[in-house]
Amino acid sequence: MTPVEVHQGSSPVILGLPHTGTYVPEAIKARLNEQGQLLTDTDWHVHRLYDGLIDSVTTVRATFHRYVIDANRDPSGDSLYPGQNTTGLVPLTDFDNRPIWREGDEPTAEDTAQRLEAFHAPYHAALEAEIARVRALHGVAILYDCHSIRSNCPFLFEGPLPDFNIGTNHGKTCAPEIEKVTAGICAAADGYSSVLNGRFLGGWTTRHYGRPERGEHAIQMELAQATHLKSEAVPFDYDEDKAARLRPHLKAILARLAEVAPTLKGE
Repeated sequence: MTPVEVHQGSSPVILGLPHTGTYVPEAIKARLNEQGQLLTDTDWHVHRLYDGLIDSVTTVRATFHRYVIDANRDPSGDSLYPGQNTTGLVPLTDFDNRPIWREGDEPTAEDTAQRLEAFHAPYHAALEAEIARVRALHGVAILYDCHSIRSNCPFLFEGPLPDFNIGTNHGKTCAPEIEKVTAGICAAADGYSSVLNGRFLGGWTTRHYGRPERGEHAIQMELAQATHLKSEAVPFDYDEDKAARLRPHLKAILARLAEVAPTLKGE
């Protein structure tokens, strides 16, 4: 299986999908313990949730699971949130701080180096190429990085998470118009809660590719999985009714970003 799937479109908006993949090579899967093999920390069904919301959008999707290597972590291994609980480039635990590898089979530095080359690097090479291609078409590119997480993860954050969690690293990764449009639609969404730059500021992808001065903008959307799953536990089934209520708001965001894009040339 190829580590990345790319669908090219002509919109100025690009959807990044680093955590929806569930592929784990057999040799790596055999080293995961029973908890790890559940792949609990997948962004379940997020690619399905966004499918068809915006015409001719480019998508860049990692097919491999984040337990193989996390496509949204700094390849250097530096923490995105120093001093806070988080998971690393090759996670040793899940989001509840439970070990995911069989004792004695934890990934080594050599494993990490191999996985960087085989999985992480190809994903980001594809993403960078699409950002460059879209920017060449429009003079601007907007990367909207798609994520989800369970509403309650005490190891990572206190209390329930808002439904919409927008990350721009405190406005550094995109033009103010992008942040304003996204936050405004989320705040106005009836029955949903939202926060801007709360627990999630945007992962390595958003921070690395968000270069507004070059016309390359990035914003992360972390959705609470209660917004679109029947249950935030195995088997993590998609809820058609919940998704039908949520998708119009996501569609509105993407449509407005595409409309705003031409005004951002020369930023």
